[in-house]
Amino acid sequence: MSENQEHTLNSSTVIKVVGVGGAGGNAVNRMIGDGLTNVEFVAINTDDKDLARSEADVKISLADDTSRGLGAGADPERGAKAAQDHQSDIEQALKGSDLVFITAGEGGGTGTGASPIVARAAREQGALTVAVVSRPFSFEGRRRSASAEQGIEKLRGEVDALIVISNDRLLDISDRTISMIDAFHNADQALLAGVKGITEILDANAYINVDFADVTSVLKDSGTAIFGMGRSRGQDRAVQAMELAMSSPMLDGEIKGANGVLVTFFGAQDMGLFEMSSAMDLIHDIAHPDANIIWGSALDDSLGDDMAITVIATGFGFNEDSEEAGQQTNELLTSVAVQSAAQAVQAQMDQAPAVVQAAPAAQLSQPVQSAQPVQAAQPDASQSQQTQAAPVAAPAAQPVSAALPQVAPQAPAEDDDDEGYSFDDMMQIPEFLR
Repeated sequence: MSENQEHTLNSSTVIKVVGVGGAGGNAVNRMIGDGLTNVEFVAINTDDKDLARSEADVKISLADDTSRGLGAGADPERGAKAAQDHQSDIEQALKGSDLVFITAGEGGGTGTGASPIVARAAREQGALTVAVVSRPFSFEGRRRSASAEQGIEKLRGEVDALIVISNDRLLDISDRTISMIDAFHNADQALLAGVKGITEILDANAYINVDFADVTSVLKDSGTAIFGMGRSRGQDRAVQAMELAMSSPMLDGEIKGANGVLVTFFGAQDMGLFEMSSAMDLIHDIAHPDANIIWGSALDDSLGDDMAITVIATGFGFNEDSEEAGQQTNELLTSVAVQSAAQAVQAQMDQAPAVVQAAPAAQLSQPVQSAQPVQAAQPDASQSQQTQAAPVAAPAAQPVSAALPQVAPQAPAEDDDDEGYSFDDMMQIPEFLR
């Protein structure tokens, strides 16, 4: 494909970002303010006052007689019904889309309830549909957290790829004196980074761009996706940035074994091919051997000597090799369980006291046969008459499942090398993603 043909393909890709609910609308405003280009923005809300503050190109009010434009009252069912009642408006706004991003904060009424309806409408029109949503802070309460998890599961079934960013993890890498406004600002910036990591390499003006078909091959029907980012400077900046992205506290899982990986490099014009190649080696080492790995780069002179990397990994556990590995794992667990059961029986036999009846003096001169706890061979009749020693009773054989509770599960070891990167160190989004 020639460079001009590739430009035509990418420039014709219709990308829409849909902010659903209050948090989704805030994220859209943040993306617009930070200069995310080549996309059309849509804001959808049941709160008309909040919707009026949106800078999106298209605004859809989900107000009805129940909400009267005042919101969904943190009730996802009301949010879902409102979206269903305005289905035609949503479909019209998404018409002609090739790629639709849905961004929302899970746990509320509109974002949680309406997002799956919007996603279904996008996919029914043939658009590649990616949701980038945030999980609420734990201080927002258990009820909101429970509502968020239910919403995430419903949304997962309606999108091609779902990226979930944990607000608590963002809080963990933030300064302890961070204000509430800045904390939610960071959450918006993380949503922006997840979207921009994909849109930037689709831009025909990107330094090394990829076509829409490549992105589709990684994200289509991929299910859960995980997102990480890193930034570094110096001689090994690319490798260090990749290591940070692969171990980012924002990752809601591990990249290991991924069947699809999308990598975007951000940097000034001095980005070197060999340093990017060295960084990509880290991905090849940890992803599935036959993984579909797509990468590109976007120029950003504001980074100076720094290089930033975003990584989106998809396709976990949905291939023949993983099924075979799962079967091998089950066989191994069964073997371990049987061995554990045998060891438990042996331990009980070793600890059981031997009960020996007193024998007449005439019989004491006869040798006493030692008990064999492992072998089940019975002594012959003559030995039984000569020896009155009672054999040690072995416990009744137990099924494997009965022995399993005796094996205490091992908690995963904590990484002692966790340096506790600050939010500024890990992200720096306002600088390199503008």
